[in-house]
Amino acid sequence: MKHYQFKIPGSVLAFALSLAATLSTAAEKAGTLADALKIIQSKEFVDLTHTFSATTPVWSGFGQATMSPATDPKTHLPYTLETNGFRATVFSMVGQYGTHVDPPAHFSASGMTLDQIPLRQMILPLVVFDMTPIIATDPNHTWSVDDIKAWEKVHGVVPAGSFAALRTDMYQDWDRNPDRFKRAAFPAWSLAAIKFLYEERKVMATGHEAMDTDTTDTMDSETWILKHNHYQIEMMANLDKTPATGAVIVVTWPKVEKGFGFPARAFAILP
Repeated sequence: MKHYQFKIPGSVLAFALSLAATLSTAAEKAGTLADALKIIQSKEFVDLTHTFSATTPVWSGFGQATMSPATDPKTHLPYTLETNGFRATVFSMVGQYGTHVDPPAHFSASGMTLDQIPLRQMILPLVVFDMTPIIATDPNHTWSVDDIKAWEKVHGVVPAGSFAALRTDMYQDWDRNPDRFKRAAFPAWSLAAIKFLYEERKVMATGHEAMDTDTTDTMDSETWILKHNHYQIEMMANLDKTPATGAVIVVTWPKVEKGFGFPARAFAILP
């Protein structure tokens, strides 16, 4: 039997050893979900959601919600802690109430409903466009492509797959001055900016503080978003407590079968 000896060139051996070390280091850095959770739990969380009630600002075409005690269908008496050991509430309200999600099906017969939006679209990088310096002198400004490009000169290009939120500080009127919160016109998105964000920057979703996406009679921006199978979040809060970049948004809602909208819970995890 013949024995063969092979010589491995030193450069190849060095490359192999270097690659093995790199992969080992990468695996160590990747860590586990438990490691990721520790990092997340060490960060600051910001609630981007309004508390809602029967007096919450809502579009006049929908009307206010009603909230009443759940009753026993046999006795018609409300369930109470004292008598029954539990209590419950019956809610009657439109899906587009409070901080809420508009799924594509809200405007599109072929669009995704609430239960069809992928889970991966509910946790995204967050970018926040701060309009407040502009609206100090132009209170009904519409956010433009030029505004986005000016923002990008300072903060970098809007990342693909991100959630883009428009900060106007309108949310501060939610409790202190509801009539002003419901005003029209108001600072809003322009259709050109919306198209630019979705088509050029490939954002996944958008959100804002007002009850509507824009101030056009035909709801141009909202129609475009939903008919292109994207969702949006309306009536957001506390965007002034989030940075322009670096945060992560988590937003979710009940899984209503074939739902056209529902109150949502959104929060940011700060970097």
